Amino acid sequence: MASQQSILGRIAQLARANIHNLIDAAEDPQIMLDQMIRDYTESIREAEAAVAQTLGGLRLMEEDMREDERAAAEWGSKAKAASAKADEMRASGQTVEAEKFDNLARLAIKKQIDFENEKASLKPTVDSQTVVVDKLRAGLDGMKGKLDELKSKRDELVARARVADAQNQVQDAIKAVDLTDPTSEIGRFEDKIRREEARARGAAELAASSLDAQFEDLESAETDVEVEARLASLKSTDA
Repeated sequence: MASQQSILGRIAQLARANIHNLIDAAEDPQIMLDQMIRDYTESIREAEAAVAQTLGGLRLMEEDMREDERAAAEWGSKAKAASAKADEMRASGQTVEAEKFDNLARLAIKKQIDFENEKASLKPTVDSQTVVVDKLRAGLDGMKGKLDELKSKRDELVARARVADAQNQVQDAIKAVDLTDPTSEIGRFEDKIRREEARARGAAELAASSLDAQFEDLESAETDVEVEARLASLKSTDA
């Protein structure tokens, strides 16, 4: 009985467990739920074994009660038959034989009473065990319902964790893009190109100015030649 009471207490405690409060208090709900599922599964296994054992004992006592009832009825029939035979012999004047059959009837009645008492003594135990079995079965059903709830909640949490992880990965990727803004790299590359273009324009401009200077020197040289030619012509005229 103590074992049954212990099992009933555990079943009641587990069946009343507030899963949501337990999840809120847990540091890692998924790990806690996995452990609870294992605990509930083991407790359900133990409860099923207890129910089977208690139910088996109950069925044996019920069979004993039915056997006592059958035996009591059989001895009652024997007592009735012996009593009828005694009355028949007594009516025919066979008093000695009649007394023998009455004694047989008395013995049969005693047997009948014994089996009726055995049946009556078993009935309170059978009734109490029936109540225990009903409670165990109800508690077992409650535990199985809680186990289904636990499994459902665990699957929900795992799915939510996966979604949250995917969202965090997206956010991390966005942050990484923000930290290494590609437009800033493009801007630096554009500045480099502009500097190269400016240097090319400067080189071209420098080359152009040098060429102009050469032409200016050439024109100046041609003017000097003309001056000298004219001077020589003047001199020849004077002579």
